[in-house]
Amino acid sequence: MGHPVVHFEVGGNDRKQLERFYGQVFDWKIHSHDEMHYGLVEAAERGIGGGISGSIPNGPSSWVTFYVQVDDLEAYLKKIESVGGKTIVPPTPIPNTGSFAWFSDPAGNCIGLFREGA
Repeated sequence: MGHPVVHFEVGGNDRKQLERFYGQVFDWKIHSHDEMHYGLVEAAERGIGGGISGSIPNGPSSWVTFYVQVDDLEAYLKKIESVGGKTIVPPTPIPNTGSFAWFSDPAGNCIGLFREGA
């Protein structure tokens, strides 16, 4: 069995505007965390949770992506690069949650990796 998609993210320069938009359009419950510049989207009954984010330093100004859970971010980034992908954001800790990284596939799509825990 492959690795699961565990999270999605929509990001842009005006996070609050995106939170209002997606909340109004899809009735998403979004818990805004201003100190983290992030809005946590509750998982729907038959879906995964996600987030609404502001811009990330060295990242694109807007994006839509999903996160695949892996056990070793560095190992997967090496594997990704060996088959034509590129690291966009190196492994980065998420306090009290785990860590993430971003890569681009050969078509230029931005995809996330997530490792749970410390």
